[in-house]
Amino acid sequence: MTGPAYRRILLKLSGEMLAGDNEFGITPEVLFRFAQEVKDVHDSGVQMGIVIGGGNIFRGLAGSERGMERAHADYMGMLATVINALALQDALEQVGCYTRLMSALRIEQVCEPYIRRRAMAHLNKGRVVIFAAGTGNPYFSTDTAATLRAAEIGADIILKGTKVDGIYDKDPKKFADAVRFERISHLDALKKELKVADTTAFSLSMENNLPIIVFDISKPGNLQRVVNGEPIGTIVISPTKTQS
Repeated sequence: MTGPAYRRILLKLSGEMLAGDNEFGITPEVLFRFAQEVKDVHDSGVQMGIVIGGGNIFRGLAGSERGMERAHADYMGMLATVINALALQDALEQVGCYTRLMSALRIEQVCEPYIRRRAMAHLNKGRVVIFAAGTGNPYFSTDTAATLRAAEIGADIILKGTKVDGIYDKDPKKFADAVRFERISHLDALKKELKVADTTAFSLSMENNLPIIVFDISKPGNLQRVVNGEPIGTIVISPTKTQS
């Protein structure tokens, strides 16, 4: 294809991607590569919202499994996403991409509060909008936050950038005979209990006819290829929704 296949996208980026080859933290070289790829896509005329996780700093569910009170741990995880979002905003602006950072938690010194109409206005003015702090509520993942924001802003698709090149019938790191799906329905993904996104995110995307593409964003250039409609990764799509 010669140009973007989508008008408006929601990119879900895991916090672990920012760590690069490290277990924790932010690797500047990786951060700036992602920023440049986002800018290239945005410069091609695509409106972009981004939700980024916080797993490279703190994951709420992991904290609760180690004895922390779940809601308290989840709020800490939300704050971790704000740190990552600030880092990504800085990198994007250093490569010349105008951004707005909106938080579901009120931290006015560093983020705008999330207001849907304001987010829509920023997108229409050509700014990349980064959505931080999940939904602002404990017990909800950033996958669910990404799906919620995608529905609210009227995104054409959710692009989930991971270290894996799609959705498999079983863990490809453990099983050599794992088979990758090129296409699967939301309902089948739920029935097969494929651990790519939580069931709330899958259900919400299915109810709103929001397709999801899971792809390997660690490979340079893949983000632009996916946006241009190249068959990369796995698309999760409702039977009533046809791919753009």
